[in-house]
Amino acid sequence: MIPQSPPARDEVLPAGNGLSLDRLFVDRKSEASRLRVVTVGHVDHGKSTLIGRIFYDTDALPEGKAEQIQKACQAEGMTFEYAFLLDALLEEQEQNITIDTTQLPFQTKKRGYVLVDAPGHKEFLKNMVTGAASADAALLIIAASEGVREQSRRHGYLLSLLGVKQILVVVNKMDLVDYSEEAFDAIVREYTAFLQEIGLTAVRFLPVSAKNGDNVARQAREVMPWYSGPTVLDALDDLQAPRSEADQPLRLPVQDVYRFDQRRILAGRIEAGTLRVGDTLSFAPGNRTGVVKTIERWHGPDRAFAVAGESIGITLEEQLFVERGAVASHKSDLPATTTRFRARLFWMGQSDLVVGGRYRLKLASQEAMATVAAIDRVIDASTLSVSDTEQTRAARDDVAELVLETDVPLALDPHEAVALTGRFVLVDNRITAGGGIVLEPVVARPSGKSDNITQSQGQVTSGDRARRNR
Repeated sequence: MIPQSPPARDEVLPAGNGLSLDRLFVDRKSEASRLRVVTVGHVDHGKSTLIGRIFYDTDALPEGKAEQIQKACQAEGMTFEYAFLLDALLEEQEQNITIDTTQLPFQTKKRGYVLVDAPGHKEFLKNMVTGAASADAALLIIAASEGVREQSRRHGYLLSLLGVKQILVVVNKMDLVDYSEEAFDAIVREYTAFLQEIGLTAVRFLPVSAKNGDNVARQAREVMPWYSGPTVLDALDDLQAPRSEADQPLRLPVQDVYRFDQRRILAGRIEAGTLRVGDTLSFAPGNRTGVVKTIERWHGPDRAFAVAGESIGITLEEQLFVERGAVASHKSDLPATTTRFRARLFWMGQSDLVVGGRYRLKLASQEAMATVAAIDRVIDASTLSVSDTEQTRAARDDVAELVLETDVPLALDPHEAVALTGRFVLVDNRITAGGGIVLEPVVARPSGKSDNITQSQGQVTSGDRARRNR
């Protein structure tokens, strides 16, 4: 009989139980071709209305969904709004805020998309960070009637922090300012200047009335004759396709180890690169090496290679002691192995981030306790005021550039080199309290010593050293 769940880690299954190994792992590559777009914006700036309108205009809603919501509104004596297509919970409609992160697919004539609806309210920034972490592009909504607000700036900074470079700024609610070109231009000037300060450039600014459908899926020349640019959907189709992770250095974090018929199967998701049967892999930390014997899949294609985005299992020619958290790569392009690295972190904890503070760090499938060794500077994400001198703490919603030191070595990359092994979170009392990116590995420089110290990676493991020195 086939078990209903995978076996426990390193649990031995008796031979002849009828379990097919190729059913253990799921190939999810099909989702990788979609452009992932996160939507962010200040509360009440019309983000949910815009998303509802996009789904209505692209026929992406389940059949009868709009009619169902319209009838529900009539029964409640409410005026139908496109936002209700997403904000289906009554509590959200009463509060007029979105409290959860929702991933929704839709299709244009050019390609498929996954729209990540991230909350705009200050209290739900954690969900916004989660939603934007894997986005290829962003729709950032600003209401023409209210202009650039604190959350508009904070969300722009978070997009910069998370490495989202393709940004479409949607100036919504143009109907509330009589479709004024001057009001639109004022927002363009102010927010362009802000983005330049944080190293970003908007792909386009789009004047829109999501409520009326103006410039969402159809041009609105009759009310905005001064605007000759694309609609929101056309602007999305003009964005660059996601960069292929398959062309990057191989990174396969091990999520679990299973044993079947005396074979050890290392399971994980390829975060970057390409893997082939016969490849020699190095597992960091520790630099143990092994040759790939087989690639196992659950209902996936039977082939001798795997690419970024696939969840697979591998067996090796020789048994190695490899645990969850190890990162497999090719010896020609190894990640850094270090206990100390410089990072940029957005802090969301209930208590201040402090020098000497201890937090649980999670990076890919790796976990370790980390100590804040130094805080080089703190940036207010809404005003961009910077403390250039070394700090001892960072408050909630601040961005800190800091040095973290872990109790055990971690395998990682600078975020610009390999995004998914250059991104991490800090957990405080079982609550996600911060999200950040790796800037560079560092080496401690004791006071009074030379600053001419750089990191060097070698193939000598602690075991090799112990055997050599006895």
